Amino acid sequence: MQTMPGARLTLQDREQISAWLAAGLGYAEIARRLGRPTSTISREVARNHDSGAYRAAQAQQATARRAPRRRPVAGSPPPGFAEEFAVLLAGTGLSKMCARVFTCLLVSESGSLTAADLARRLSVSPASISKAVGHLEEMDLLSRTPDPGTRRERYVIGDDVWQRAWQTDTGAHASVAAAARRGAELFGPESPAGIRLAKMDKFFGWLAAQMTGADDPRTVLAAVMHAARPLSTVELATALGWAPERVAACVDTARLSPAQRAALRPA
Repeated sequence: MQTMPGARLTLQDREQISAWLAAGLGYAEIARRLGRPTSTISREVARNHDSGAYRAAQAQQATARRAPRRRPVAGSPPPGFAEEFAVLLAGTGLSKMCARVFTCLLVSESGSLTAADLARRLSVSPASISKAVGHLEEMDLLSRTPDPGTRRERYVIGDDVWQRAWQTDTGAHASVAAAARRGAELFGPESPAGIRLAKMDKFFGWLAAQMTGADDPRTVLAAVMHAARPLSTVELATALGWAPERVAACVDTARLSPAQRAALRPA
């Protein structure tokens, strides 16, 4: 692995050092593999050796804290912020590479970069970028757009990224609830599997209901008024294509308002 002389160790470098130390490699061999002087590795481990072990994330954070405070260039993140933020995102369930790619886009001035830009900034292969981008696209956390004047694509974090990601999660939770409900019916409500699946249906249905917008109660009320007769929770759920728990939560909300209570009464 060739490294620019004087380049700082990245989080990926430190993760490699940690793994190779655990495998029993010596400083000289680790230095050779990273393309660094042996003194760089020995100094890195000596500075960040904590409680009998070298840990990459802690070493990255400690190095960022020790770095001299420079006045940041307008629009640029503080030194070490991107790597620290990526570590935190990885703790939420994102893979490390997805977290690094997303953070790199997030802190870029334009909010968009090409695959070559990402590979250069993160010092990883284009294949790693491609795989991470694929996962982020599945979660609606980024999109692609043509790079003007070239045949390349740019990866973009849109202004509505959080709304789209929220909607994707809500739909996924509702789908899990529906699948669990079907499973409970197939196995039988009294069977051990049926009981577990029914609990799963209830939880994910409730979660989808909590993540849905405030217009839900009004939608339920409109359905009741349109029917012009009392409807059960199951009938409403079937008519709207929702989980029964979502309908029940909306009815509970509606009952808190006198006007909505009146609207729910049969004519």
